[in-house]
Amino acid sequence: MEKISQITTGKAKSLYTTNDEQYLVMEFRDDTSAFDGKKTAALENKGKVNNQFNAFIMEFLSTKEINTHFIKLLSNNESLVRNLDMFPIECVVRNRATGSLCKRLGIEDGYILETPLFEFFLKDDDLGDPLINDNHIISFGWATKEELGVMQSITLKVNEILVDFFSEANLLLIDFKLEFGKFKDQIMLGDEFTPDGCRLWDKDTLNKMDKDRFRQDLGNVIETYGEVADRLGMQIKLD
Repeated sequence: MEKISQITTGKAKSLYTTNDEQYLVMEFRDDTSAFDGKKTAALENKGKVNNQFNAFIMEFLSTKEINTHFIKLLSNNESLVRNLDMFPIECVVRNRATGSLCKRLGIEDGYILETPLFEFFLKDDDLGDPLINDNHIISFGWATKEELGVMQSITLKVNEILVDFFSEANLLLIDFKLEFGKFKDQIMLGDEFTPDGCRLWDKDTLNKMDKDRFRQDLGNVIETYGEVADRLGMQIKLD
């Protein structure tokens, strides 16, 4: 598959066309940002770690009958993916309260929710990715009621799968976001699943093992991502 030209570049990834319009090359870069791009840095090897972390999780979810855009690794920091028509929506599941939820509702950090909390957000950095509901999405034509039902169902299924998976590695899956798109009219999981887009805490110490280490200046960001990968049985290549 030939990589041709860049079509989009985000805060940490870039997408490139290929000689087959059905497929794209997704490149993970070392760039890191938080607070809607207000805090940025370049962290050595982050692109390689996140690319291989994402591949591992996507392949694992595929064994659990979750359809994803991921096809295969092309290099340590590049993957071949299906070219999805993406929904401008983020699907978020929270198992414990932390971050923006605590600020929004005045809830104590780490509060264990009775049931997983599902939320939709509009994917728009300029607006701060605002919280939206089903009515917003349907009224503005961002997705249909049926499509929302599929996205919510898949997200909650992924939560069930990964809560148990991370628990076996002595990790708590606190929350995460997923993005979806359509490929030949089939809704698939797109974008990524890495410590950049989820929160993971050590079960025993409640130490943060995700991008909060960057947000909160806790240090050892990539080293901690690597520790998570080791616990899950990944073999990350950096050369």
